[in-house]
Amino acid sequence: MEFNTASVNRKLVKIAAPIAIQGIVSATLTMVDNIMVGFLGETELAAVGVGSQLFMVHYLVLFGILSGSATFMAQFYGTKDMGNIRKVIGFDFSLLAAFGAAIFLLANCFTDGILSLYTDDPAVKALAAQYVRINSFSFLLMAVSAPLEMAFKATQQVRIPMIISSIIFFANISINYVLIFGKLGFPKMGVAGAAIGTLSSRIIEVLMNSFFAFRDRNEFFGRIGSYFGWDRELIKRIIKNATPTTLNEFLWSFGQTMYVAAFSRISTTAYAAYQAANSIFNIFNFAAFSIGDAALILIGEKLGEGDMDYTWKLSKHLIKASLIAGVVIGAITILLSGTLSGIFNLSADGKMYTKYILIVFGSTMAADLFNGLQIAGILRAGGDTRFAMISESMCIWFIAVPLAFISSLVWHLPIHMALLVTRTEMIIRALILSKRYLSRKWMNTVITDL
Repeated sequence: MEFNTASVNRKLVKIAAPIAIQGIVSATLTMVDNIMVGFLGETELAAVGVGSQLFMVHYLVLFGILSGSATFMAQFYGTKDMGNIRKVIGFDFSLLAAFGAAIFLLANCFTDGILSLYTDDPAVKALAAQYVRINSFSFLLMAVSAPLEMAFKATQQVRIPMIISSIIFFANISINYVLIFGKLGFPKMGVAGAAIGTLSSRIIEVLMNSFFAFRDRNEFFGRIGSYFGWDRELIKRIIKNATPTTLNEFLWSFGQTMYVAAFSRISTTAYAAYQAANSIFNIFNFAAFSIGDAALILIGEKLGEGDMDYTWKLSKHLIKASLIAGVVIGAITILLSGTLSGIFNLSADGKMYTKYILIVFGSTMAADLFNGLQIAGILRAGGDTRFAMISESMCIWFIAVPLAFISSLVWHLPIHMALLVTRTEMIIRALILSKRYLSRKWMNTVITDL
């Protein structure tokens, strides 16, 4: 197939725009949650941030499993093999249900020990424990909704997750407002109210994903039994591909929580600022990283068709788009940092730190997006998950995590400078990934003979 830039751009926008909107809505929801809780005080805001760490680890491991299987979904979509797509979804259901149950038990039986990894403030820990225990049922609910959401994206039905996330956005805000602040006759529940609001949103999410999945207009619609009865060779390949992505996301997410463990020990105000800035920046981050999600879908489809020349040209075009997006979005973040830092109910020092942290995030956005495109988009689309896992995990654990603790606890740098030092590892990671990309060893068709 001849490569047509205009046609590719149209398709990229068609796929990436709804994913970006969904990501912005999700990130905005997190920010609104934090703003609401932030009105209660810095201790409450820090508690939600600390309590969210286990959920972040769960989500990113879940994302790792689904990213590994999404390679197969996208390539099967290239050959219009909906039967095997359903089998991949069914396998994800079963695997994530078992994983969710294990994390649910861990969260409820070892709550104090887990939270002690991230804070030694007893007030923060007590509130975080409430948040974790109430919201722990989300681990079970996401085993249903997450595979369906990934399947919608892999089959290019990207408007469905966008619609669902938009509805959940308004539902969550409404429930949070009522329960956090005690409106409409309900008691003022604070952090516990935020947890109930999030859990309620997960229930709505399951119901809506199921509604859209099990109707005949859906691309991969089929009877319940067709999601199971898996082929041994297919499952073997999914596990082989998904194991590195799962380990990758676990090590990455656990690494992020180690940053929290380091930064939270600078001071509660410093960590509250980091939590606030992270919530704001995620809005920009999710919008930018929609290119990475689109890359996995588009490149996976073409690899499934076996068109290697088109795939190479497409990947180069996506890298160019990601770098431009990274520079533009990073610049916008920096320009708006002062205004955005005033959104949260923080002290003067907290607002100052939030502004500086946003500037650090914005100045490193292009490198962050390039690395994300390579890891979660291009390499995974071709099943090159083992190299992706090794390169990212080694950079985080051997460079970034030590730098986070050294800059915070040994050098006693302010939070924004500690973050800047930590994010220098992105340059080394980008160089490693560039070399792998240019070798073309990632260009594989994983569904051959299935």
